Amino acid sequence: MQAQEQKQKRIQIQYSGFLTFDEAKYPGAKILTRDDSSQIHIIHEGVNMWCDQAIHYGNEDFIEAYGHVKMKQGDTINMNAKYVEYSGKTKLAFASGDVVLTEPSSVLTTDTLYFDRLKQQAFYKTGGKVVRDSSGTITSKIGRYYMNAKKYQFVSKVKLVNPEYVLDTEQLDYYTQNALAYMYGPSTITGETSKIYCERGFYDTQNDTGYFIKNSRIDYDNRVVEGDSLYFNRANSFASATNNIKVTDTLNNSVIKGHYAEVYRDKDSVFITKRALAISVQERDSLYIHGDTLMVTGKPEHRITRAFRNVKMYKSDMSGKADSIHMDQKSGLTQLINLGRLAPKDNFAVKRRPILWNFENQMTGDTIHIKSNTKAEKLDSLIVFNNAFIINKDTVGSGFNQITGQKLYGLFNDENQLRQVDIIKNAESIYYARNDKQELIGIEKSKSANITIFFTGNTIDELRKINQVDGTLSPESKFPENARKLRGFDWREDERPKSVNDLFSDDPPLNLPVIKGLAPYVPQEEFFDDDLRARAQQAEEQNKAKNIQKPAKASRHLPSKDSIPNFQPPQKTLQKPKLQEKKQS
Repeated sequence: MQAQEQKQKRIQIQYSGFLTFDEAKYPGAKILTRDDSSQIHIIHEGVNMWCDQAIHYGNEDFIEAYGHVKMKQGDTINMNAKYVEYSGKTKLAFASGDVVLTEPSSVLTTDTLYFDRLKQQAFYKTGGKVVRDSSGTITSKIGRYYMNAKKYQFVSKVKLVNPEYVLDTEQLDYYTQNALAYMYGPSTITGETSKIYCERGFYDTQNDTGYFIKNSRIDYDNRVVEGDSLYFNRANSFASATNNIKVTDTLNNSVIKGHYAEVYRDKDSVFITKRALAISVQERDSLYIHGDTLMVTGKPEHRITRAFRNVKMYKSDMSGKADSIHMDQKSGLTQLINLGRLAPKDNFAVKRRPILWNFENQMTGDTIHIKSNTKAEKLDSLIVFNNAFIINKDTVGSGFNQITGQKLYGLFNDENQLRQVDIIKNAESIYYARNDKQELIGIEKSKSANITIFFTGNTIDELRKINQVDGTLSPESKFPENARKLRGFDWREDERPKSVNDLFSDDPPLNLPVIKGLAPYVPQEEFFDDDLRARAQQAEEQNKAKNIQKPAKASRHLPSKDSIPNFQPPQKTLQKPKLQEKKQS
């Protein structure tokens, strides 16, 4: 019984048309040739092979098959080639010449292929192509197929070509059953409308969704999205990003940052939160806007930026605060808006209105509009709607120049300083009048229909009152302390952002989620590992025991150890291994 089992493990010739011998050319071998009715049929432990001619080395349990070679394992693996070597001792097959390996989900073509039946793995090293109907075509310099796991591992100059995109990477692990791809090393996915880059990522090639980490970015429609991790859905034109996000608008020269973002390409919109910051990049002086949430919408030629909840803005010559800010990048109009729900519950409290600081001037009102010249990158004008209030600290003393009214119009000079302010309707003022030596003449308090203020540099130069109702100029000693502030006075200098970092002073501590993402690449065991070499060595020792002096056929095509390196992303492209060439008889 044991002898019968041993016999079954050797290569068997199921059918051959002709049998000949040529001891001079093929000592100890049988030469098998097909006839007109059928090819040669060879079997070994569940593998069937057909060919036109074969050289069978019985003592070595080794066969060389020529001409229209077909190899079949079960109902799932089929291989065609011009030439195949197969060892019954090592269970290693070597195929060359138009090799085609077919499994239920894909077709692999290459010029040379190794097939280890014991480990159920196939391997090529000189370039190959895998075709899968739904996912496209994958080419690489080195490839490996794990039959049990139904997984391909492509290495070096890997390219996946799909009708919708092209994927380039240094290593791609691809599962044929569910069409899932895992990328390692510098990788790009280029489509008609977008380009994705990452150094580690996952892509569902059937559903066109992906997850990318490590230096990941998406380029599309004049926008660049970067973050620690990115999710992408091509069908929905949707992307989301987490941690250290940066969205750059290359057309409008603006940037938004934060730690969570959603991008809707078809709607031309970006939503970003967690330390959200919008930057309008300018050559002279960039504008920074921070809020709990930012939204950027509109076509590239007409972007709208909206900031919500506890919004602050900073520019070296201007800063502000409001419940929300609306900025039109095309028209250059920025609106500072507060919502009615923020009105104080205490009737004696001062309502927290939008506020704007320009050099030494503080302006508040129900709504503030700032108009900029986007081409010249300069401030043009501003309007304060309802309950306008402008405060300017006296240059020498501790008092405050104040003007209030229904509406305020302001004009800026070329240095972005207020040069003129008009207070319209029900204007009231308190003004600390000084002579040329900056000596205090007195404190003036007046009421009029309108007031026009002229500035020289950052100080008030002149007040012109139109239709003045009353007004008095009193010495400081005779002006009551409790009358030195107009109703609604609210000096908020301690709230003023004086740097970009000040924009985040009221934010709670930032706790970013830990991104587990994809596990780092773990090098696979070598195809030509110690186990395979041990099998070949054992075959050689068996041959020597039988006084077979020539080199063992079982190891003819095994490359030297370490000649095919494992992939270590993101290293340079692997060098072509130097393998011993087959010398056909």
